[in-house]
Amino acid sequence: MRRTSFLLASAAVLSLALAPGLAHARAGSGSSSGSRGSMTHSAPPTTNTAPTAAQPMQRTVTPNTPATSPAAGGAGMATPARSSGLMAGLAGGLLGVGLAGLFMGHGFFGGGLGGIGMLGMLLQIALLGGAIWFVVRLIRSRQQPALATGPGMMARGMDGTQNPMNRMGGSAGGPPPVAPLTITPDDFTAFERMLQAVQGAWSNQDEGALRGMTTPEMASYFGEQLMEQRHRGLRNTITDVKLESGDLSQAWAENGSEYATVAMRFSMLDVTRDQTGRVVSGDATVRDMATELWTFIRPTGGRWALSAIQQTR
Repeated sequence: MRRTSFLLASAAVLSLALAPGLAHARAGSGSSSGSRGSMTHSAPPTTNTAPTAAQPMQRTVTPNTPATSPAAGGAGMATPARSSGLMAGLAGGLLGVGLAGLFMGHGFFGGGLGGIGMLGMLLQIALLGGAIWFVVRLIRSRQQPALATGPGMMARGMDGTQNPMNRMGGSAGGPPPVAPLTITPDDFTAFERMLQAVQGAWSNQDEGALRGMTTPEMASYFGEQLMEQRHRGLRNTITDVKLESGDLSQAWAENGSEYATVAMRFSMLDVTRDQTGRVVSGDATVRDMATELWTFIRPTGGRWALSAIQQTR
């Protein structure tokens, strides 16, 4: 009796341990991974298809260096904010002390210049005016808004009734691209086909096909995830993939490569089975829905490859 209870408890614990991994077993495993060039650590602009911000990369080979981080400051160097704070405090202190001395009749510096008469009074007024001018200029410079740049690229002039990827919706925001890139209807068709082809190769556990459609980085992540499935004695299949809507978030060129980040909402049959064929996650008759941002890369004028998948929050 005790042995049976122990086995049941162990099975329950194992099910709970596997649950997070099985809940998002499709290609990418419901995580954010890959690289987007210099945009890797910047959130893609939101779109109509993906109106909420994308999750930051959980796995990437692209380092988040201080050179690409706008918030980073040089080591051992005072940042503008700290310098402004120091100068503002100094000016405020001098101004406060000077005003107090002036109104109490001891001069701007407590009597040091008060006995000089008219010349001293003029000098005090000049110093006071200079201090006020400095503080006002400092406040204005700190309140000046930053220049906004980099509108999100949008698909234009396409018939949304034939291909849901053609529905426009890219919004302004995000870091500026190195160079603008125009995405054509043929590109959108290629993205939709790759969505279906990647999920098909994933379901067949065809790592060779996955390597042919992805960057080496993404191929390595897919390989690890498939190996983990085999280790657990499981197999996930994604079938009947249908793109419900899609739009362009960003498109740019840098360092001889072209990038396009596309928001895609798609439905599918997502089922995970064990070695006996028993369904352990999903339902073969109920469609699941997912919204993800896929980034594609190609050499200039070359063929697209999947370089990143990001989840929405």
